[in-house]
Amino acid sequence: MDASPEPQQKGGTLVLVRRQPPVSQGLLETLKARMKQSCTCSMPCVQALVKNLFPVIYWLRQYRPKEYLAGDVMSGLVIGIILVPQAIAYSLLAGLQPIYSLYTSFFANLIYFLMGTSRHVNVGIFSLLCLMVGQVVDRELQLAGFDPSQDSLGPKDNDSTLNNSTTTLVFGLQDCGRDCHAIRIATALTLVTGLYQVLMGVLRLGFVSTYLSQPLLDGFAMGASVTILTSQVKHLLGVRIPRHQGPGMVVYTWLSLLQSVGQANMCDMVTSAMCLGVLIAAKELSDRYRHYLKVPVPTELLVIVVATLVSHFGQLHTRFGSSVAGNIPTGFVAPQVPDPKIMWHVALDAISLALVGSAFSISLAEMFARSHGYSVHANQELLAVGCCNVLPAFFHCFATSAALSKTLVKTATGCQTQLSSVVSAAVVLLVLLVLAPLFHDLQRCVLACIIVVSLRGALRKVKDLPQLWRLSPADALVWVATAATCVLVSTEAGLLAGVFFSLLSLAGRTQRPRAALLARIGDSTFYEDATEFEGLLPPPEVRVFRFTGPLYYANKDFFLHSLYSLTGLDAGHSATRKEKGRGVDVDGQDMGSVSSGAGLVIPLAFGFHTVVIDCAPLLFLDVAGMATLKDLQKNYKALDITLLLACCSPSVRDSLRKGGFLGEDQEAEDELLFPSVHSAVEAARARREELVASDSAF
Repeated sequence: MDASPEPQQKGGTLVLVRRQPPVSQGLLETLKARMKQSCTCSMPCVQALVKNLFPVIYWLRQYRPKEYLAGDVMSGLVIGIILVPQAIAYSLLAGLQPIYSLYTSFFANLIYFLMGTSRHVNVGIFSLLCLMVGQVVDRELQLAGFDPSQDSLGPKDNDSTLNNSTTTLVFGLQDCGRDCHAIRIATALTLVTGLYQVLMGVLRLGFVSTYLSQPLLDGFAMGASVTILTSQVKHLLGVRIPRHQGPGMVVYTWLSLLQSVGQANMCDMVTSAMCLGVLIAAKELSDRYRHYLKVPVPTELLVIVVATLVSHFGQLHTRFGSSVAGNIPTGFVAPQVPDPKIMWHVALDAISLALVGSAFSISLAEMFARSHGYSVHANQELLAVGCCNVLPAFFHCFATSAALSKTLVKTATGCQTQLSSVVSAAVVLLVLLVLAPLFHDLQRCVLACIIVVSLRGALRKVKDLPQLWRLSPADALVWVATAATCVLVSTEAGLLAGVFFSLLSLAGRTQRPRAALLARIGDSTFYEDATEFEGLLPPPEVRVFRFTGPLYYANKDFFLHSLYSLTGLDAGHSATRKEKGRGVDVDGQDMGSVSSGAGLVIPLAFGFHTVVIDCAPLLFLDVAGMATLKDLQKNYKALDITLLLACCSPSVRDSLRKGGFLGEDQEAEDELLFPSVHSAVEAARARREELVASDSAF
């Protein structure tokens, strides 16, 4: 930057001299320049584009095997071992066969390894997204004529039953059974979700996810966790109940459970009680002694192995009718293009999945980047997560995003880079090719126990609600509204309710901000709220008003009401009465029809001759706010009261200048704007003394 000349002085005081702004291009020229830059094709541009799209090209060349390899391999193995039981369990939530969850975990890890900018985030199956996918799958299955109460898991091999009340199938499903149509719905939904996320990344809309506040996400996680818990109780009890859809799903499901509790399978109940006890105890011990454990104990895998052996050798399915996972094939299915008709049908449902997946992924990536001292790119994260949905959708996968629990495990086991995702994908691949059929006799109640225990973290967030209420009642309201709507209506409605109440709380905070009259702190040049602090000295015959918010169309009336009530003078009403030749109201008293004479009588009747507005908290002005200030200045001028502004930010000064509030010359601007409240008060006092002196001379 070039050296600036020394500040100029005027009358013994320093004067700020505004720099001449650079000549800015018009909108059309700017668009042309950006289009030209974007469309320019050269080898350096292509290389930069490829490096930005695939960050692995950059960081893999700087990989230090001696420092990173051991931690990456260890964390990758641990995550791979955890992924297998979770993938099989979460298929219950999505209403799909377990093999598709394994596909999803495999492809998501590989693609994020290539495109992700976070070193620690684990992208894969996520319970909340599985629930949302499962709800869409159930609804579309019912519309297609399939029995919604039939589960995808079972001892039969891709067997399906049609609803007897419906004989017409949609989307050409005459050759497609229940499980086939379920994965068609899931892949179509996943592809649309990924396209939304990729489009957001291309348009640089990574900032959109920041509008999903943390209280909203926590409330959404809480409400969705209650919904997930409700959906798994039937597996814990071993009962068959209809799958309810629409508003009140959670309530209706609990009513159905209460009606069917007498038909509970004793074998499933005993197994569920034992597995829950073991899993919860192991999790509590792991949390308590996590500092002493170099590697987390794979409790879920151990429980699954033991439960599978007991179920197989005890023949629990044959002897007691316990529901089991059934046949899980090995290998990969040929890729298939998602059905365009189904994609169009689920396009609205994909919006909520895209927003939730993007918000959780970006927030987790930024959180772990801050804690480990590096940066991530929100737009590239959108592209990475979007491609984790777009490309796998052709390989029978469903929606994915970053997951907090597995990311925490990765960091705890020494993860340094996304190379650990390749190791995790290799573990899942081993299960896909060899080990998957071994889980045939695994009871579904065991999978439900794994899902329920995984909800501990989200359900515990309810304990944070009292502290959140003390900190910010508005944020607590967003939390409660989001969680309650998720439980009582649906997860999609809960997300919309959370966004609505977040915007409402933001509007409420700006619509009625705090307003106060300021007074001087002793002999200093600082001013503070006279109602909040004791011993302050109000400036004589000057009112200093602070409005801690923007001035725009929604709060202009509150601004005037606050100013008039604190100063005791309704300037608009009084100016109107004066123009009509009637008395002026001061604190509700009629002062009669008085003449201003030399300009001293009426201001003294009000008790002040100048109003100074502290504009430091004033973030911005819109057209309505500008009109409000102009009218206020006009009304005060009619009452021989001066209006001064102090501490205006550059953006507010520009708005005032463009709106014609400051006049055309620099001298008029210097008479209205002041760098500090104290300088404005001193200027008002000096002007008053000059006016009194000139009046005395006459």
